[in-house]
Amino acid sequence: MSKGLNRFAILVACATFFLIIAGALVTSNDAGLATPDWPLSNGSFLPPMVGNMFYEHGHRMIATTVGLLTIGLAIYIRVKETRMWIWRLGLFALMAVIAQGLLGALTVKMMLPLGVSAAHATLAQLFFCTTVGIAVFTSKSWIEARTLPEETGSSPLRHMCTFALAMIFIQLILGATLRHSAKWDQPLPVQMILAHIVGAAGVTIALGATALSVLRRHKGETFLTRPATIALVLLVVQLFLGVAAYLTRLGSPNDPQPLHPMVGITVAHVACGALVFATTIVLTLRTYRVLPASEAAMEMAARPQES
Repeated sequence: MSKGLNRFAILVACATFFLIIAGALVTSNDAGLATPDWPLSNGSFLPPMVGNMFYEHGHRMIATTVGLLTIGLAIYIRVKETRMWIWRLGLFALMAVIAQGLLGALTVKMMLPLGVSAAHATLAQLFFCTTVGIAVFTSKSWIEARTLPEETGSSPLRHMCTFALAMIFIQLILGATLRHSAKWDQPLPVQMILAHIVGAAGVTIALGATALSVLRRHKGETFLTRPATIALVLLVVQLFLGVAAYLTRLGSPNDPQPLHPMVGITVAHVACGALVFATTIVLTLRTYRVLPASEAAMEMAARPQES
């Protein structure tokens, strides 16, 4: 285990979270087309950082920094890490950040098409959670974790965590599509709002049940209870931010420009959603680390494959 590698992975994850906030600021301020060219901004590497150019070009500069950090992370993993699957995960992160840059270019060149913009926002969340996963896998707590007994006669926590994670990911896709489906001076589509509300209810039930089950079954095991508690707190905050974001967005089409309450609350909602996703990733990975698979699954895996 390399303590330096783990700290660098945490640095990349934090920088990626900052990048998600920067991207949300671009969308909320309607700054996506502040400059029509890419990778230059108005033909310059360092244009005047005024107005919407501050958000758009600032976002590009942060993205470039994250890309360089990801290259450094991949090299660091190759040098220090003996587990080849961690190296493959580092390569995946590198490919993801390259794909993210290309999607960012397409959003500008194609004048912000909904599909590309939503994919750009969704891939950002996936890349963030990949860096979080690398930070988890290289941590001392992961290496030294011990196996815990799973409660019999109840739903396996592995399955519950995986289902909650899938629900959150679907909700992130819905949220990204909703955010990019209308500019600040246009009403949001009712169908997408309803889908996002239904998704929020599904996430609340799935993640709430999962976190509470962890707290009940493994009380005192901070390896599992800490991310479960954080996930519950973030979920409550996210629900309040969602309601506040919707209420401020309702009056946005009547405003002369994107105003600070709408921008700030919406960006906080996006950021908190990323944290909910990342915390659930941590909980899910740790659950798979310390809780054994079901006996039936282990017996099936032990059987010889039929020809």
